[in-house]
Amino acid sequence: MQPVFLVAGIVILVLVVVDLLWTTLWVDGGSGPISGRLTTGIWRGLRRIRKNRSRALSLAGPLILAATLATWIGLLWVGWTLLFAGGSTALVSAHTGQPADWTGRFYYVAYTMFTNGNGDYTPTTGTWEIASAFTTATGMAFVTLAVSYLLSVLGAVSQKRSFASDVTGLGERPEAFVATSWSDEEFRGLELPLESMADDLSVLADQHKSYPILHYYHSEGSDRASAVAVPILDEALTCYRHGIPDDAAPNPTLVADARSSVDSYLETLDTAFIEPAEDVPPEPDLEQLRERGVPTVEDEAFADATDDLDDRRRKLLGIVQADGWQWPRINRAE
Repeated sequence: MQPVFLVAGIVILVLVVVDLLWTTLWVDGGSGPISGRLTTGIWRGLRRIRKNRSRALSLAGPLILAATLATWIGLLWVGWTLLFAGGSTALVSAHTGQPADWTGRFYYVAYTMFTNGNGDYTPTTGTWEIASAFTTATGMAFVTLAVSYLLSVLGAVSQKRSFASDVTGLGERPEAFVATSWSDEEFRGLELPLESMADDLSVLADQHKSYPILHYYHSEGSDRASAVAVPILDEALTCYRHGIPDDAAPNPTLVADARSSVDSYLETLDTAFIEPAEDVPPEPDLEQLRERGVPTVEDEAFADATDDLDDRRRKLLGIVQADGWQWPRINRAE
């Protein structure tokens, strides 16, 4: 009997089962304690090594997902191997009758987890037969669950990039977004796209709560990066709410609904360990809107109205910086 191996195996199995179920089934729980730290460690390591090179950072999501799956499978494998090593003679060779060594235990656990055994080694007692049955059950059930999780994440990544494209298609800066929707002395045709973006962002926020790894799927281009699109949309909403006179502003209910979707998205930052930025980003430039014929309030009134948004805007900047991008620049050339 080797109690150290037995206890170590049980502890590892409990940890990996809790982490896997926590990550894949607990919608509001974010990542589990193991996968969450693995995710942030890989991302910060890539950021430190490759700085903010989009090409390299675009590999972060697939690398983190593959590493998470490999960690779950590897820990299950190691945990069961240690558990079988805890018995004095848990397994014997079906051909020689000799007790299994470490290689034999690793081999037995591998084929029991994935193929339900081939008879090279056999359990010595009923207790170890039951343990073998649980090995098969956890292997098949959890590997299937992990693969289902992978497919769900990849589907959410596509939706995330589609949302970003919809936002940046109207403008790659909040000022451009607002100006694009202004036509013939009114905000025309804004209701349908803004409502659609609000709905998509609400879904995206729920997906980020379920799959925090989405925060680490980096796009090579900023036009498909939700970390850039969300601040653009929210800053545009700030312009609609505080920068446009009431008699020219779009439907306030529509703006409030879209703002609520951004709030839901910001609530997901804690699950990905994303902190607000230290500095407050520059406010939208109302002069650019005036140059495009959009009526605005005075700069002083706009600044006063947005004083209480500093914390919110620091969170938005934190998203941008965490994803390796820069705050949408002010460019008067457009």
